[in-house]
Amino acid sequence: MLIRPFFLERYFAKHEFSAPYLLSSSDCDGWAQAEMLGLADPQARQLWEGLRLGYTESRGLPLLRREIASLYPGMDAEHVLVAAPQELIHLAMNALLEKGDHVICTYPGYQSLYEIAGALGCEVERWQANESEGWRFDVEHLARMIKPSTKLVVVNFPHNPTGCLPARKDFERIVELVRARGVHLFSDEMYRFLELDPRDRLPSACELYDKAVTLSGMSKAFGMAGIRLGWLITKDRALYERLTQLKDYTTICSSAPSEVLALIGLRAKETITSRHLSRIAGNLRLLDGFFQRNADSFSWIRPKAGTVGFPGFLRTESPADFCERLVQAAGVMLLPSAVYEYESPHVRVGFGRENMPEALNRLEEFLRTGR
Repeated sequence: MLIRPFFLERYFAKHEFSAPYLLSSSDCDGWAQAEMLGLADPQARQLWEGLRLGYTESRGLPLLRREIASLYPGMDAEHVLVAAPQELIHLAMNALLEKGDHVICTYPGYQSLYEIAGALGCEVERWQANESEGWRFDVEHLARMIKPSTKLVVVNFPHNPTGCLPARKDFERIVELVRARGVHLFSDEMYRFLELDPRDRLPSACELYDKAVTLSGMSKAFGMAGIRLGWLITKDRALYERLTQLKDYTTICSSAPSEVLALIGLRAKETITSRHLSRIAGNLRLLDGFFQRNADSFSWIRPKAGTVGFPGFLRTESPADFCERLVQAAGVMLLPSAVYEYESPHVRVGFGRENMPEALNRLEEFLRTGR
């Protein structure tokens, strides 16, 4: 399969581990392993201390799959497949799609959600968010996009990079549309549980539709990106079996220590997410003030969920040139909209990190002085 470079990941590879201040990261601050182990219940602690570093079950540790399934009413461990999130996207697209299939994907978005389908020879159509309506995705526009050759609709809510979260009625309408046509729905829910108002939380797609596939993981809401673990969950048994067969050609099984750490994190979900949500709320208040003071340089639509937003860039230079000058002069990394191949000038800002206030201060100083 010939596939283009992943522009966002190539940009992060250039700056992520050299820039002192990351103002575009999409994850929450990573937990120290010792602190995470301090959250372990007796069963998980015993698992950790007695862990043998051999092969694990290909589908995932049974205890972990049961814990994951408990997040989704009506699901059980037999619906869950554990692997790295990026691997799971790759597996799902290869399991679902063939050359010539029509695929619809929310846009702008994480490149692999549409790029893999394109590399497989599919016709990929981008369902674009409407900035003038608060980054709303028009569901009736989606209805007009679906055609007889449509095989898959891909959505990402809460949305990266805009922070959009549809109303429940709109999300249920999406499910209604794909169900009426027998189309699979791939739902990237990596930012679920980071809703600023928990009443806005959507049901998972896998709870609503038998041909839905939900993706989630430990990277964003749980601050555990380094364990490289996530899951797909679906009631579609034929698809599930195909996914497990394809996984034999990728990692085969997951890391044994990562699976136990994920189990600990999931069992401490409320402790972990409440800490992250408190930080996010404080950082967003700072961003509100920053964008108000700098309305000549940026436009701002406040995200409803997640850890990223997508402010418009109003200065005369390109976002790419600005971001390069910023990281070189001030050590602050912002993400230009060019990595999304998004024509309108924007930058992605992340607000899940503890040192965001300092990074924001350095950005504001750079706007004033150019240094």
